[in-house]
Amino acid sequence: MKKILLFFLCIFLGAAPALHAQGKTAISVLGKNKGTVASIRANGKVLVDARATAKKLGASVELFSAAKQIKIAFPGMYAILSAPLKEAIINGNTVKLKTEVVASDGRIYVPVSFFTLSQVQKALDRQILFENNTLIVEKNYHLAFEKREQKASFDRLVFSRKGDISFTSEQPNKHTIKVLFPNAVLKRNVTQRLKDDFIRSFSLLQRGKNVELKIVLAKQGKVWDFTEKGGRLVLEVAGQSLPVAEPKDSQISPASEEAEELDLNPSKLVPSVISEAEEEPAKPVAVLKPAPATVMTDATPVLKGPRKMRIVIDPGHGGKDPGAVRRKSAKEKDMNLTVAKHLYDYLKKQGFEVKLTRNDDSFVTLAGRSKIANDYKADLFVSIHTNAAKRTAAHGFEVYFRSDKATDKEAAEVAAFENEALQYEETHYNFVDMLLQSLAKNEYMNESSKLAGHVRNYVYKEPGIGIAVSQNNSIRQANFYVLKGVQSPAILVEMGYISSPKDRLRLNNKSAQKKMAIGIGKGIWSYAKAEGWLKK
Repeated sequence: MKKILLFFLCIFLGAAPALHAQGKTAISVLGKNKGTVASIRANGKVLVDARATAKKLGASVELFSAAKQIKIAFPGMYAILSAPLKEAIINGNTVKLKTEVVASDGRIYVPVSFFTLSQVQKALDRQILFENNTLIVEKNYHLAFEKREQKASFDRLVFSRKGDISFTSEQPNKHTIKVLFPNAVLKRNVTQRLKDDFIRSFSLLQRGKNVELKIVLAKQGKVWDFTEKGGRLVLEVAGQSLPVAEPKDSQISPASEEAEELDLNPSKLVPSVISEAEEEPAKPVAVLKPAPATVMTDATPVLKGPRKMRIVIDPGHGGKDPGAVRRKSAKEKDMNLTVAKHLYDYLKKQGFEVKLTRNDDSFVTLAGRSKIANDYKADLFVSIHTNAAKRTAAHGFEVYFRSDKATDKEAAEVAAFENEALQYEETHYNFVDMLLQSLAKNEYMNESSKLAGHVRNYVYKEPGIGIAVSQNNSIRQANFYVLKGVQSPAILVEMGYISSPKDRLRLNNKSAQKKMAIGIGKGIWSYAKAEGWLKK
């Protein structure tokens, strides 16, 4: 009876029960066994202990067991994975996963194919694949020894290659053959003694930036050839004449379901909107970086389409809700409104249709702000805020997009502070309705993350603001109520920390306030252009 009740409880909560078979998955790095990690099977896919696997690959890891969330950081890359979501946030971009992340027994299990994503491969500068229940990490190599074939009338060495690779071959004396591959990377050094009729031994070694293949001939090795056959590089040595027929390509069958469903050809490109269902480990997906300087004047091209892009600017707090306060002369609500008005003027000059949720020191409910955006049929929603923290050392510009799971503890604290505005509202909120809204899929998350990237980049580039903008962790996500009901891409900008003496000085500076608005405005303009709203 208890099992039946548990089954229906799982269905009621939206989490259908799934069987997870406990097991172990091996890790191999550059040919060396790095041991095993705990793994499970869920929905027919292999998931591995994220913390243990990431550490074996050299990542730094933060595990938040209570939040069922893990942060994995490689050089130039970070990923946030949360149970039970079927997605990861990588450098602020949403990556869809085929299988949801699982939290079990204090561990976070992620699909093993997460570690074969192009972003991970780029961060490690390695090729990563999963086969035979082993996560295999190799160099980004050009050449590898594949196999040898010994026949009655000849010997054959077969080498696999990746991409274009040049070579020169020579026979400096009657006993030796040398093949040189300039500017090539070898998968693994190989030295073998064959002791047969045609080849006595051979070595394939990395020599600085080059790879050298050296063959020592046996007594009967008189003629040889090194050429491409069947997509591979082949060396053949015989006594009198070489074989005519080309070697058959090796028939490689998938060693597991994951090997079969992942095309491990690193020459293929992954689309910019990433889906694990299409995740051929490939060249890295482009991540937003500071773009070239763009000069935008009143002569900016008119917006295309049946109508202009509509943007709602939301100066945070206001009226009886002061927001963060430091001293009598520093109130968040005032800073937000000043910058929002400058941003309004800037965007109007660029040809956008723009609306403010408030244009004076008045109080607007959080739900009312999103209603204004939806009634206006806004294409973008930008909420302007100023951050605060207990530590005066906390500083810098940040931009957020909404997610039920926060990027980290600090992001969750920022969202909690901004959501405190609910205390000023007299409306009664139905808890069930709010819960259902929070469980609903945010179809605008990916576009919001793109918008956040454009805004961050142009604030970073705009001179005269004087507030630090980190290129690594200034794009974040958290559950902001003001963004929850907006039916368009939406971001929340934290211009700086009012609790930081340095940031507060800049946020109170009229020139810096205007520059901040221009930086945000240029980011919005850049996003609009990238998404096809502007005529070229």
